[in-house]
Amino acid sequence: MIETLHHLVERFGLLAVFIGCMAEGESFAILGGFFAHQRFFEPWSAFAVAATGAFLGDTLFFILGRRFSNHKWVRLLRRRPGFSHAFRLVQAHPNLFVLGNRYVYGMRLAGGIAAGLSRIPVSLFLALNGLSALVWAGIFVSLGYVFGLGAEHILGDTLKAHHRLFLGLGIGIAVALGTWLLARHIARRQPKD
Repeated sequence: MIETLHHLVERFGLLAVFIGCMAEGESFAILGGFFAHQRFFEPWSAFAVAATGAFLGDTLFFILGRRFSNHKWVRLLRRRPGFSHAFRLVQAHPNLFVLGNRYVYGMRLAGGIAAGLSRIPVSLFLALNGLSALVWAGIFVSLGYVFGLGAEHILGDTLKAHHRLFLGLGIGIAVALGTWLLARHIARRQPKD
């Protein structure tokens, strides 16, 4: 079983990081950095895949807002908590909004749609989104890599063999659970739109 898990992470780990980073993927970017430190794949690969996934995910939601604003899925996303707040922000501060939207947990989907519905030019959105994706991937992949370094120093030889895989999966679950709890807490404190 351990060999199978190793094989799956080595073979599909970067694909999982890419898909995870297309949505709300901080935990996937951190896991990418951690597994890069554990030599499942190269650090530059984890960074490139995380940045590309983040860029394409936000661009997809921008396109949905821009070209398919009346589609039922877009209308559903427009009803998400915080959408009207995101739309007001992108109207007032489009550059800052595009640069910072991916750092606000739970707002990336609604924020991408809101940006697409705004008057921000496509070329400006793409440039700012690309810059933001590069910085975002650098931060979160580095956090995972540094955490892997720290864990290796603390745990020493116990990270060898399959322990590093389980530790990485545990980190991913803990980060996902922590961000979910934080987003839930923040959503409860926000007034209903």
